[in-house]
Amino acid sequence: MDDFLLKAFAFIVAIGLLVAVHEFGHFWVARRLGVKVLRFSIGFGRPLWRRQAGPDEPEYVIAAIPLGGYVKMLDEHEGPVAAHELHRAFNRQRLWVRSAVVVAGPLFNFLFAILAFWGVMVLGETGIRPAIGDVTAGTPAARAGLQPGDEILRINGEATPTWSLALQELATASVGAPELRIDVQQRDGTGAQRRMPSAEIGDLAETGDLLDHLGIVPERPRIPPVFGKILDGEPAARAGLEDGDRIVAADGKPIQSWSDWVDYVRARPGTSIDLIVERAGGRLSIALTPAPFAQDDAVIGRIGASNAPVPGLLERYEVTYRLRPGEAVPAALAKTWEYSILTLKVIWRVLTGQASIHNLSGPITIADAAGKTASIGFVYFLKFLAIVSISLGVLNLMPVPVLDGGHLLYFAIEGIRGSPLSDAAMLQGQRIGLLLLLGLMSLAFYVDILRVFG
Repeated sequence: MDDFLLKAFAFIVAIGLLVAVHEFGHFWVARRLGVKVLRFSIGFGRPLWRRQAGPDEPEYVIAAIPLGGYVKMLDEHEGPVAAHELHRAFNRQRLWVRSAVVVAGPLFNFLFAILAFWGVMVLGETGIRPAIGDVTAGTPAARAGLQPGDEILRINGEATPTWSLALQELATASVGAPELRIDVQQRDGTGAQRRMPSAEIGDLAETGDLLDHLGIVPERPRIPPVFGKILDGEPAARAGLEDGDRIVAADGKPIQSWSDWVDYVRARPGTSIDLIVERAGGRLSIALTPAPFAQDDAVIGRIGASNAPVPGLLERYEVTYRLRPGEAVPAALAKTWEYSILTLKVIWRVLTGQASIHNLSGPITIADAAGKTASIGFVYFLKFLAIVSISLGVLNLMPVPVLDGGHLLYFAIEGIRGSPLSDAAMLQGQRIGLLLLLGLMSLAFYVDILRVFG
């Protein structure tokens, strides 16, 4: 329940904020260019809160359904306009004024993304350095020549100081370039470059775990198999294990690390294990039977013990990547451009059948991502907001009636022919655009349902 509430709250915050940014773009530019704004609403449906400073001022509204918003302007297409107000009506403005008002919404989404990426880069991301622990034979990584001990430094020229950033670059570069150039530092400290065809990654929506698909096993901290805390009443305590015991072997098999021991225990619920441990310079033989424990759809072994902490171990793998405020400006601009082009390419591939419809994301997927990034930390949620804001900006510029791009298409036709389209033609276009939009939303929701039910 707590997980659901977090996802719902993060989703409402994300959509509410990004819709407010988008609509504020229309609102701010319209007001600056002399267009009268009647209402600025976040959400649809019944108003939960409203305020109006004066009879000639806009009405500000927060409505019950937090899945969008709108700016209502004085317009003869929306109803009769008093003669003394005609100069402030949207439809009476020059073509460039109307175009500026319409394009301001998506533009503010891009500006927000730039600001958000700038914040992410200045605040910094903490992650695990992208060092490779193992490479599976016969996989794309093996064919590219990646080796255990390689640390990924750059992908197609973009720095990748953490696994998170490396995965992002693998995904984005695979859509934008025919080949991935992967600069690495080898185990001996020398540099090298590996090359991988983008086709090796395939359709990202169908790939699943990208590192597993590529055959890359990240290098992980090797924690010694030493017990740190034994819980009273659990199998480990009943067997006589004590804090500080070091595991030598289980059923005659050497145990090299704590992760090896965890895997061994999990695979043996209710099965006795003959354990050899070191204690105070000597060795003891102990019989231990892990208790069965239900986890998801499986039953695993559990003994009620944790490993001894290793001071400074995690710090050797962690890295914090940040830029100075001045350096972050061009980097944020470049990142916003990169994701904008990536979004266009993915949309084109889906429309032309080159990519799966599973690349689409509906409200369920967005809510899930919002909750996960919010639970990790503010920086990751901010990055999520930047990416979704770019998606909103790009989608709204699509030349589909009902969307901002559809209005810009109407204005372009008006500029070419010298007069606006007839009301009947625009109404027909709006109907077609609404059908297309409803179809896309239904498809995205259908894909969401498929993801939920596997």
